[in-house]
Order: sequence, then C-alpha cells, then structure tokens
Amino acid sequence: LVKMPGLVVGKVLECEKVANKDKLKKLLVDIGGEENIQVVTNAPNVVEGSNVIVATIGSKVQVDGEEVEVKEATVGGEKSQGMLCDSVMLGWTGGGAGNAALVPDTFSPGDTPPEKRPRMDGKTTEAAQEEPAPLSAKEKRKAAKEAKKSAKD
Repeated sequence: LVKMPGLVVGKVLECEKVANKDKLKKLLVDIGGEENIQVVTNAPNVVEGSNVIVATIGSKVQVDGEEVEVKEATVGGEKSQGMLCDSVMLGWTGGGAGNAALVPDTFSPGDTPPEKRPRMDGKTTEAAQEEPAPLSAKEKRKAAKEAKKSAKD
C-alpha cells in the first residue's frame, strides 16, 4: 500500500439510491471525526453497515495511474465529500476495480487502512478468544489426559 495521508476507515451509516441515477448511491459515512460525511459512489458492493476506505477531501489517490486530488464534488446532483477507494487504488491484491475496498468490523471509523486486503470471513483475534474452535478428537484426548494429570498433582 502506498502510504497515502487522508485515507481512513469509514462506517456506512446510511445508504440510499440517488434519484434518477441507476448506479449511484448516496452514503452517510462515519470517518471518526466530529461530523459524518456524505459520499456518492457507484460501488455496487456497499451497503449500510459496510466498513469502507474513504479518501477524504485534500487527499491524493491513484486513478488510472494518475495522482488525483480528492475535492468536494457534486455527483449526480448530490454533494460528495470524499471518495471510496477500491483495491486497485490501495495497491491490494484481490478485490475488483470499481468495488469498494471493505474491511471487517475489527476496524473503527477513523482508523488507518490496513496495508493488505484483510480477511472478511470474520476470523479475528477477538472472536478467537471469545469462542474457541471446536477441539478435534486428538485435542480432546490430550486435554483429558492433562486434566487427569493435574488432578493427581
């Protein structure tokens, strides 16, 4: 990932279609600041609750190999105060161009985006601590053996 200042994790609070525009969605995004921002996107994979990577106003992103400064713009008649990044802009492997780069709920609004595309299957260090994976038969025997041993001591 090219370290790009101005890129932050954002949580999509609201997602609604832009009137009379087939592909555009108007999002209300929490980027960890005082106020939420409005971003207009055509990324098909964004829904309410998505954790996205937002290029904030004044940041620079790579679009088709050129560095572009993100400015407040009007897209489809709606104000857009930033831009969602796709995997290509972030230099991540995997994830299609045009699809918003998503991160799991272990990231909070305002966080710095990860350098590589994170796993989205919910396997996080926190979840692993809450619910241990089911033990295999071999692990169960080992645990039973250790329990017996410690009972003797």
